[in-house]
Amino acid sequence: MTVHISQRGKEYLEIARTLLRAAQTMTDTAVAGQLKALADDYQRRAEKASHVDAANAHRSDRVVLS
Repeated sequence: MTVHISQRGKEYLEIARTLLRAAQTMTDTAVAGQLKALADDYQRRAEKASHVDAANAHRSDRVVLS
């Protein structure tokens, strides 16, 4: 199965990666934990955005203009 990540999904993933890099440099474990949780949220947003964008693209392919 091929997984397609939409442009919007890629942007969310880039934010998640940035947050994870920041979390790895934190000495405050509470702040690092919050950044990791936020990164997880952005990863979920990336998946959801890609699914929604794929469904919308599929739906627009099926539109018949009269």
